[in-house]
Amino acid sequence: MNIVVLGGGPAGVYLALSMKLKNPSHEITVYERNRDNDTFGWGVVFSDQTMQNLRANDPVSAETMINELIHWDDIAVHHKNEVVRSGGHGFIGIGRLRLLEILYARARELDVKFEFETEFEVEDIQTKFAHADLIVAADGLNSKIRNHDLEAFDCDIDMRPNKFVWLGTHQRFDDAFTFIFEETEHGWIWVHAYQFDDETSTFIVECGPETYEAFGFEHMDHVESAKTCERIFAKYLDGHSLMTKSAHIRGSAWINFPRVLCHQWVKDNVVLIGDAAHTAHFSIGSGTKLGFEDAISLADHLNSGESVKQALQAYQDERELEALKLQSAARNSMGWFEEIERYIDYDPIPFTYALLTRSQRVSHENLRLRDKEWLEGVENWFEEQATGQVSAKPVPPMFTPYRLRGMELKNRVVVSPMSMYSAKDGLIDDFHLVHYGARAMGGAALMYVEMTDVSADGRITPGCAGIYTDEQGAAWKRVVDYVHKSSDCKIAMQLGHAGRKGSTKVGWEGYDMPLDEGNWELISPSPIAWDKGNQVPREMAAADFERVLNDFVAATKRTDEAGFDMLELHAGHGYLLSSFITPVSNQRTDEYGGSLENRLRFPLEVFRAMRAVWPEQKPMSVRISSTDWVGDKGVTPEEAVLIAQAFAEAGADIIDVSTGQTLPFDQIQPVFGRMFQTPMSDRIRNEAKVATMAVGNIFETDHVNSILAAGRADLVLLARPHLMDPNWTIRAAAELEYHGDAVTVPKQYLTAYTQLETNLKRAAEMALNA
Repeated sequence: MNIVVLGGGPAGVYLALSMKLKNPSHEITVYERNRDNDTFGWGVVFSDQTMQNLRANDPVSAETMINELIHWDDIAVHHKNEVVRSGGHGFIGIGRLRLLEILYARARELDVKFEFETEFEVEDIQTKFAHADLIVAADGLNSKIRNHDLEAFDCDIDMRPNKFVWLGTHQRFDDAFTFIFEETEHGWIWVHAYQFDDETSTFIVECGPETYEAFGFEHMDHVESAKTCERIFAKYLDGHSLMTKSAHIRGSAWINFPRVLCHQWVKDNVVLIGDAAHTAHFSIGSGTKLGFEDAISLADHLNSGESVKQALQAYQDERELEALKLQSAARNSMGWFEEIERYIDYDPIPFTYALLTRSQRVSHENLRLRDKEWLEGVENWFEEQATGQVSAKPVPPMFTPYRLRGMELKNRVVVSPMSMYSAKDGLIDDFHLVHYGARAMGGAALMYVEMTDVSADGRITPGCAGIYTDEQGAAWKRVVDYVHKSSDCKIAMQLGHAGRKGSTKVGWEGYDMPLDEGNWELISPSPIAWDKGNQVPREMAAADFERVLNDFVAATKRTDEAGFDMLELHAGHGYLLSSFITPVSNQRTDEYGGSLENRLRFPLEVFRAMRAVWPEQKPMSVRISSTDWVGDKGVTPEEAVLIAQAFAEAGADIIDVSTGQTLPFDQIQPVFGRMFQTPMSDRIRNEAKVATMAVGNIFETDHVNSILAAGRADLVLLARPHLMDPNWTIRAAAELEYHGDAVTVPKQYLTAYTQLETNLKRAAEMALNA
């Protein structure tokens, strides 16, 4: 093949040499606008795993790098005049210029041709490079090729708000990747620093836009900007200066990070690679890693025997998924630094834990493998905050107690409410007794029953449970009495009204599909059908407001009579009260529509009326949809904070933070993944200063402990894991070899628990020795 590579950075050059390794007959020319000894960066960081991938692809260049790499295991965090160190992280660094020198030398050995100091334009693809079989756009995050046709490459570029500047210093940071957080008269400003050769360290300074403006960095030249940073961080530099390589940039040396995501990497015979196709925030140090791995993948597919078209598509299919995974982690990491004010008041230990787990790639047990002693210190800190004491053996955060008013929970695991669609005329039966009884004995400290409706016309389906008659209340009391008699688990009721999502088939017969017959009238804030084919609800009038409020109050009284320990109001997922809160379904022009204050009016009226008749010593929660996944057209994350605060001021003790389900799935753009809703719980807890429960694709002990220790929630709800394994929490205790009072194993099952613990321990040992 005749291949033209546009851009002489690591991704493009590594693609060129990888192609030559697989087939020396390829003719490859790399075009680079700069000289071969120019570089405007400082050092780059990899993980040990990246080097293993490079060694497998090209041992020659990899060994040259390995002989010159700076290696460190520790991360050091300077915060509040303390230094917290955590080990076992396995980073390596090398100067960007030296990295390019190694790659250029290796590529030349393999007869790759270079054209330095050569500008290229988009028009050259059809003229100067018309002879090429393939054009590889490796021209970086400001790619001319990509930016010329963003639509063809289906590219989304999101310019992030924080400002940062790349600097260098001869101060040594060779014993740890170092984070420094410094409070100034203009706000917080921080550093990402690491050594990349024997004499030099990268020193990235970052801050929020307000701090940037207050310092006046925009009006400083590059030297003055570096000198200002030098003064701010003088006590960490030991007299060394900060150096800049950005004099070629007009204006301020500070820049914003552009998050680039292309959904189409191929156009005709042009293919994107590295930062031209995707960017990953520098706080996880993976941009060069992605570029290298793109190059390896593209070279593999182009030499696989497939047609060029097939190879390019296979390359994108393979790499786009990996890029999306890393971008998800990078987005979490980037967001953590953008919202640093949420966490900056944390004590140094939990602050460092939150920093280390910010991307959700590093988990609780992963930190135990990296630095067991340090993690046990975190666990001791968490337990002391929860109980005022520290056990002889460190206790995982999930097994610490939590108190809500007069209700004491033995641990932080909660069985989330899940509709069973198995009631008849709202009346539950023996299925529910067995279902909830089994889960109550499974070790969780708190169990929610399914959304239970306050009226017959408030049901989602004919199979939904209700508590609008005394008979239904008595049936629930039977379940509550069994739970209290047979377990330490507390039991909570969730009350709701389906609103415009009602009168549909049970889930396994057709989710959100209207009934074939026997439909009942629906009410909603506005006459907007849930979806095509669903009935149009009647817009609520004054009499409806009064009736619905009274139904919630009556159901609250029956819930107390049944003996429930806790009560939750369902104001999420597009049901009636949620339909008031979100503008996607509330288009009223009276005092119940328009502004957020108006949209919250009726849900708050209902909640206050419930709180007034619910016993003072018993806690209440509210489930909300903290985003509609439609941007500014619906509830925004900023509004979610205000919604949570409003319910807390009305007497809610904790907010159950969910998302979405306020519109049909084809009308939303959710960001799924493990723990995908947890960032919203984090935001509400740390901005609104309201206790929260996290829910959503949480299924491992690691998830639960990471969420709690990082301060992202106070309790953690698991739904589907408890459907398949009622004893999920007991299993978690066995897995973590926990033997304290936070988890009670029914005495009838003690021998099985002992065997389970032995089997799990043996399986873990076999996995380590495999």
